Amino acid sequence: MRNKREGLIFLPVLLAGIAVAQNAVAQNAVAQPQPTEPEQQTPAAATQTPAPATTQTPAAAQTPAPAAAPAPPPSKWTQWGTDFSLLFDGYVDKNFNSPPSGFNGLRNFDLRADTLHVNMGKITIDHGPAPIGFHLDVGFGETFDLIHASDRAPDAFKYFEQAYVSFKPKSWHGLEIDAGEFVTSAGAEVIETNANWNYSRSLLFAWAIPYYHFGVRASFPIGPHFTGGVQVVQGWNNIYDNNSGKTVGLNGAYAWKKATWTNVYYVGPEKTRTNTGIRHLFDTTVQVNPTDHFSYYINFDYGQDKNIGAGTSKWTGIAGAARYAFAKKFAVAGRTEFFDDIDGFSTGTKQKLKEVTLTGEYKMTDWLLTRLEFRNDWSDQPFFENKTNGSKTQPTFLLGMVAFFGPKK
Repeated sequence: MRNKREGLIFLPVLLAGIAVAQNAVAQNAVAQPQPTEPEQQTPAAATQTPAPATTQTPAAAQTPAPAAAPAPPPSKWTQWGTDFSLLFDGYVDKNFNSPPSGFNGLRNFDLRADTLHVNMGKITIDHGPAPIGFHLDVGFGETFDLIHASDRAPDAFKYFEQAYVSFKPKSWHGLEIDAGEFVTSAGAEVIETNANWNYSRSLLFAWAIPYYHFGVRASFPIGPHFTGGVQVVQGWNNIYDNNSGKTVGLNGAYAWKKATWTNVYYVGPEKTRTNTGIRHLFDTTVQVNPTDHFSYYINFDYGQDKNIGAGTSKWTGIAGAARYAFAKKFAVAGRTEFFDDIDGFSTGTKQKLKEVTLTGEYKMTDWLLTRLEFRNDWSDQPFFENKTNGSKTQPTFLLGMVAFFGPKK
């Protein structure tokens, strides 16, 4: 249970979100906006489909040009040049192993077994850098507890997923610098459920990469297709560094018309009170969007952590996923992956893991998303809980619902 003093940190931001929502309702009563198609959710690496070229009228046609269409009304969720959004995420699931602890093994954001559970609630406030901006994600729920589980910072920081300021003057020619707490650049998935294709996260997302960093990052375009980046951060999943060293991140993304290839490398000491033993992580993702309805990606991770004594702990894995949208409101997605915890560094057990996930998605409204999902995990060890002596498999069935209110991008 959070104490009352900590709860007051979240209250001002919550009141700001409520004020924006009330203003949105008032504006909606005056003039209804034009209906738009619901936005398809894809992982952050997805590229956008270019807008079709405007048809030109031949010069010989002496007809008056049609009147310009009226500009769409401003979003009700944008006030004072700042975007506000609200997200609520919950699920109910069934673990067919019926684990006595009540927890799903190896899961991160769908932890609870055989119960109805609130995953998280969150308010996002984003002001684009022109030339100075900021971004804030603040909320509550088990997701926030989990991503900060290894952090030594005061409990008040556990309400924040991201909190950073941005600098992007025009004279910098596209260079942007962010300082504060921000999510990792590694991985094919993100923390927000509605921005992924499946409800549950992959083994790679849960066990191969960090959740967030605290420090400084820079991103800069090089030509029309490539964007590079450099980061200097405290380490993995911590605001207060646990040693005197720093972790350096290098990332780059090359975007074609229908594909994006992203590479990320982190290196630095991660052990408490010592800089001995360097950790390396390489993450690469290729995402392809051949049509407006079909997309797929492949994600590969390799990590190693030098022991203080002899030897080096290693882990590696590969995941593939695909999504097909049958209509504006209905889509299906599948994911399969292999993860080798070679030395037990990530999961605490030397094991080879596999999982298959099938997800059906239905958008009840523009702001309410539902997902029905079946997933099965396998291990070459009796790692998963059941009512007897452990199991090498873990089949689960889940119904998730995500409500999102905010400006369309």
